[in-house]
Amino acid sequence: MILFLSLLITFVPLEGDTSPISCYNDQGDAIDWFYLYKLPKEHGRTSPQPGSLYLLLEKGSEGWTNGKGTVNDTTGALGRTVGQLYSRGKVSYILYNDQRPSQDFGGRWFDNSGSRGGHTKGVVLLDKNQGFWLEGQFYYPNSGLVNGQNFICVTYPLDRFQTIGEQLQINQPNVYDCDVPESLASLVPALAAVCEKKHLPGHVAPHVKPVANRSVTLTSKDGTNFINFAKGASFDNDLYHSWVAPFLQSDLLVQFWIHSTGILPSDCSQGWKVLDIKVINPGQSFTFKASQDHSKWAVSPNAAGSGPGGGWVCVGDINRNEAEEKRGGGTVCLQDPVVWKAYRNAAQECEACGGTTIQC
Repeated sequence: MILFLSLLITFVPLEGDTSPISCYNDQGDAIDWFYLYKLPKEHGRTSPQPGSLYLLLEKGSEGWTNGKGTVNDTTGALGRTVGQLYSRGKVSYILYNDQRPSQDFGGRWFDNSGSRGGHTKGVVLLDKNQGFWLEGQFYYPNSGLVNGQNFICVTYPLDRFQTIGEQLQINQPNVYDCDVPESLASLVPALAAVCEKKHLPGHVAPHVKPVANRSVTLTSKDGTNFINFAKGASFDNDLYHSWVAPFLQSDLLVQFWIHSTGILPSDCSQGWKVLDIKVINPGQSFTFKASQDHSKWAVSPNAAGSGPGGGWVCVGDINRNEAEEKRGGGTVCLQDPVVWKAYRNAAQECEACGGTTIQC
């Protein structure tokens, strides 16, 4: 394991390595999926590590709950889940991030903002039975604690990981550490290709036009259907307005990092309203501006059954700006009433088409 994951070295084995590779909750239970919302630094100023408090929503819960301790706590959901990187024997893993952590332990990052590679972060970990795919930045230098961040973790059976590998190939991620042993490479050759940085359509056919985008349904271990949207650099358009909204047949309210050039305004053309979120309040206790939130998520303004589409929540890694139209990445969407309500209530104020601020 390379050294710039030193911050995670303290994530030691939980109860040996006989438990399944899975997403884990704050109580140490193996679960099917969770959403985690790390709150901005201004919340929990008196905590031992300001900017590290979080909210958690898992399958079967009724909404956001306060996280146990801090986001880097070894006994919290993120620590227990990512900590499996260090508690297992021969497993497959892929670690990727659009800003590669440095090796000098100074908390600095290599900036790839000018790259056409994937604007995407996450970890894949699996064995011959099952594993998880977690999307979001799980390495936290001091600078990473300032702003909000979102994670989605889903537990999948082994037969889903070939498709996951194919989606990642489209994304063109910056893989900074990986290992796909021969015993697993034959079962998930697409993940092995990601580890070797072979993006679709493959290094053997460079004359073939790259795969621009693809959506697939990925069914979790316990039967929840997620739609994964993966785009490459050749897609060259806004992920949400040009693809996700018309695919889901739903308007979208979108939260993304606004501190970049070429931000796309809210767009009501082509029959779908894609509105930029300005103010956020998850959990009914914390209110902050989009400028304090580095997360990327979208929610339907209307519930399922109230018209075309509706009831969707998407969590991913692409911002609405001109540069990222030309970079790989994507989002994972779920139609679940509890998850929808949690994110819909979090969207407080939006930018209307035309630039005015309105209640979402």
